[in-house]
Amino acid sequence: MTTTTFFVGLGIVFYVITCLAIFDVANKNFGKRAYKVIWGVIALIPFIGGIIYFVFGCRRGKKINRD
Repeated sequence: MTTTTFFVGLGIVFYVITCLAIFDVANKNFGKRAYKVIWGVIALIPFIGGIIYFVFGCRRGKKINRD
């Protein structure tokens, strides 16, 4: 495995984590819109934002029922 392949693969992994975090923020109610915006901005921080969201913020919101 070359160094380029490793870093491209790592970049793809972080991109997927970021996308999952953004979709999760969009589908949850955090009580106030400001909290949702804050978690959305945190999730957009390159490389570590999605990880921070899933470690600290994922359990704070409640899933929105779209019935």
